[in-house]
Order: sequence, then C-alpha cells, then structure tokens
Amino acid sequence: MAAARRPLAALVAALCVSVVALAGCTGGEPEAERTVGPAPTPTGTLTPEPPQEGAKGGPVLKGTRPNVVMVLMDDASMDLVPTMATAAELAERGATLDHFAVDSLCCVSRASLMTGQFPHQTGVLTNSAKSASGEGPAGGWAAYRDYGNDARTVSLRLQESGYTTGFVGKYLNEYEYDPGDELPPVPPGWDQFNVLFGSAYDGWGFDSVDIVDGQVVVRHHPTPAASASVREKDAVYAGQVIEDYAIDFIEDHADADDPYFLQVNPYAPHNRTNPQGAWADEPLFPAAFRDRPGVAGRGGNCGAVSCGQLSAKDLPGIDDDAADNVPLKADGSPARGWNDRPPLRRKVATERLRERARMVQSVDRTLKRIMETVDDDTVVILTSDNGFHLGQNGLRMGKGTAYDTDVRVPLIVAGPGIAPGQRADLTSNIDLAPTLEEWAGLRPAPYRAGTSLLPTLRDPQRDRLDLVFFDHTTDTVGDDPDLAFTGGELQRIPTYLAVRSRTGLLIRDDLDPRAPGQEIGWEFYSYADVPWERRNAYADPEHAAEVADLTAALEAFDDCRRITRGERWPQECRTLRSTR
Repeated sequence: MAAARRPLAALVAALCVSVVALAGCTGGEPEAERTVGPAPTPTGTLTPEPPQEGAKGGPVLKGTRPNVVMVLMDDASMDLVPTMATAAELAERGATLDHFAVDSLCCVSRASLMTGQFPHQTGVLTNSAKSASGEGPAGGWAAYRDYGNDARTVSLRLQESGYTTGFVGKYLNEYEYDPGDELPPVPPGWDQFNVLFGSAYDGWGFDSVDIVDGQVVVRHHPTPAASASVREKDAVYAGQVIEDYAIDFIEDHADADDPYFLQVNPYAPHNRTNPQGAWADEPLFPAAFRDRPGVAGRGGNCGAVSCGQLSAKDLPGIDDDAADNVPLKADGSPARGWNDRPPLRRKVATERLRERARMVQSVDRTLKRIMETVDDDTVVILTSDNGFHLGQNGLRMGKGTAYDTDVRVPLIVAGPGIAPGQRADLTSNIDLAPTLEEWAGLRPAPYRAGTSLLPTLRDPQRDRLDLVFFDHTTDTVGDDPDLAFTGGELQRIPTYLAVRSRTGLLIRDDLDPRAPGQEIGWEFYSYADVPWERRNAYADPEHAAEVADLTAALEAFDDCRRITRGERWPQECRTLRSTR
C-alpha cells in the first residue's frame, strides 16, 4: 500500500518539493532528500464552470456514479490488439467500438481527449511548442497551458463534482523536468499526479512525481546495471512503475465514499526516443525483459499470439504501391505526391511488429491487475492516443496520416450498465470527455465538441454517429521526439482535414503548408472491397455521389473551425457527425 496521501490542490501552494533517488536494484544508496524550491503552482487564471446539475436535469446523486479507470496506450495500433489476452477478456465483458483519434499525433490527440475538443479549439496542433510563425506555441504542453485548456480539462469538472482524480504515467509532450530546475506547474484537476517524465520513453532511467507524507516529491528511478537480473531490471521498468502507482491509487480509494477517476498512461508500445538505449543493443521498442527473446522462450512473449506467427502479412496494405495514392487536383489531374520515399522493408516491418507486440504485453498485465483490483462499480476503459504504420500504404514507419493504420485505435469499455458487444457508431476520442461527464451526473460542458457515448454503451442497437473528422497540422519546424527513428516521416505528411464515413475516407491535403496559400490535393478511398486505402478514387465517376457528400460535410466542418477555446460548440456543428 502506498504512503498516506493528500489531494494536490491542498498541497501545491504550501509544500516543498523534494528529490529522492531510488536505489532500485543496483545496490546503490538513495540520495538524501533535498529541497529544490517551493512546490509549483498552476500558471494563468483558471475560469472553470461551476459544477452543474445531473445530465437529466436532476441533482448529482451520491452513490450512483461509477469509479472509472482509463488506460491510454501510446501508439497502440489495431494490429497489436489480437496479442493482448486481457484486452480480449475486457471485450467479452463490455463494449467494443469503431474508434478513431482526431489526429494521429500524441500530444494533439491527448489534448483533444482530455478536453473533448478538436485541435483548432485547443490550439495544440503539434507535439512541439516551436512555431514556424513565432506567434505563440504551436503545440506541446506550452500550447495546452497557454490557451486555457487546463480550465477545460474533464478531470477538473469531475473533481469539482466530488470525484477523487488520479493521473499516472505519460502526460503531454514537453511537460518536462531537469534535475536542479524547478518542476513545471502541477496541472489542476488532479488530486494525485504521478507523472513519469519523458526519459521514460526508453524504459529505464527516469524521474516521476509523487506525494508522500504530505510532500510533493520527485523520485529518480536509476537505470540498473547491465549485470542486474531480469527481475531487478523489470522492477524499475517504466511500465511496472506506472502499474504500481495505479494499483496504489485504486487500493487507497477502494473504500472511500466518493467515486474516483484514474487515468493510466503507459509509454508502451511507443519506441524509445534516444539513439542509445538504456544498455547496448536495446531494441527500438524496449519491452520488459521478461517478454524478450531468450527469456520468454526463443521468440519472446507476444501474448496471445506466438511471436513467430506475427509477420508483415498481418499488416493490411503492406504491399500497396504508393504510386496510386497520389493526391489529385479538383479536376482529377495529379497533384504533388508527398509519399516519395521507399517503403519500409517487409523484414524490418516484421521485426518491428514483434518488438511492439512484446512491449505491449506490459500494458496487458497492467490491465489484468487493474481488473483484478477494482470492484464491480468500476468502469474500465482501454484505448490509445493514436495508431502506427509499419510499411503499409507504401509508407515507412510512424504515424500522422488519416489512413486506418494511424487513426483507428482500440476502444473497449466494460463496467456497470454497459451491455457487451460490438457497436455500430463511429466514435472519436473527443467523445470520451462528455461521456465521463455524464457518468459523473454532469451535463457536458457546452464547449465540448464530442458526443457522450453513454446511450451507445447502454444500448448495443443504438446507431447514430456516422462520421468522424480529422484535423492534422504538419510540424514544419521539426522538433518531435520521433524524428530520430522515423526519418522525417511526420514532416512529409501534409497538413490536412479529413472525414470518414462507414464506407469511405476523404482527405483534403495542403501540399505546401510552408507557403501562405494552399496547394490543395484530394484523396478518396473506398472501403467497399478492402479495409485499407488501396487506390485514390477521388476522380472515379462511380464514387462521385459519395465524394460530393463527404466534400459537403468537410466544408461544413471547416466552417466550424472558427469556434475555438471555450466558445460554445454550436448545434449545427454538433450534428454534422450524424447523417440520419
């Protein structure tokens, strides 16, 4: 059980910040606790709305609101789901949804998930604060903070309505701490905040934040010696530290009168970001040692699927020729093709797929332990910030496109009142914030662009959401944590708006985002024959009616992009996703 804890809101204004180096399993002695300055406090003026009445107009009723634990994976693509045995168990108990990320980019997607808003509303457009225009931060934590998103974070509304809120794991890009410097401001809305800073991408050798005995503490988790045992190394693996924090929170609040909301953000299965890993010959996707080849059998542990059975053939679209995916102008003539590099080789795609499958097993174990620890009044959610491509559609390795590989992500929800089974609605990660609010007995805040999924979760026959929209901005500055291994893939993918229906995908590319104007190219893909983007059929007469309908929807969505920050999301924009 964790040490006694008190809410952050009552501590940040008065407590000191201490730094503790954990000896881990290397035999070293922990450093003495040292004061590095006053505890940080949130910057800016927060103007959250007061708690509202229940979703149906009545008061919030104590004892009727479920606990919620949401596990948000990092870059977990759909091809990994079959390897996760516990995810399959969760799916048997609950609802599985056709779910999409509003942008296939970590920080942008997470900002939208936490606020229920599109990127143009949050102002978080990229992973980095650096802006080509120099007019305010373009993305990262700085944009999230500066554009008032702290006040619109759903956890803040839950907290104000009586929920105890906890956060564990990866937060937002560029929310960082360097030893010797002051901590960044603790974000509002969290009673317990156990962030693991960005060095946790590599699996070992990172810092985390905790509250112990009434103090905000930075813990250093050093990298064990190369000679340390598998058990010793895995005990301080980022995934294990995240799991331990999460279980501590659940156990601490299991018998409390107030419900709780816990967001658990593993770093897996994201690749490491430093050219050199924790030790020599580290895989690009650093799994726990217990899952690696030679420890968990010859091929390692890929969960419900033998690692030897996983290969590039499990990646739909792996052999697609990028030549037939070139954007077209409005008149049907070819525009500039942006995917102009050789695709990832099949052998490498197979190797990376197996590495990612091994790495995601740590998340599956965390999910299992969560399911074993929570009670029957708890909703458990499994999802991801975005997907990931490994050579499909003639691409290399990475994310950022509007293609199925990158934007379709798992969403499995189980708990009280949720009927098991697949749902027909097309859902977006901006839908999770209003869903959480309705679980808490609140009317969703008027600036949320998402739609509550409670009716869909309760009734498998409910079918109302037909479209999802995507909004992606190219990082022209090039300061992204993935650049070391993706070869500039993100910088090649153009800025775009896109809309997806049940049968097709329409993309409007800005093929020269560095220029003042726009060089527009169009892509349309039909999913009638294959569930991936085989050929750009924008100019095909047989798809003219569908292209026209999706173009009208995209133009209407583009007009809605005038609504930003805390402005009310108008009804005409809200109904765009339902065509019936």
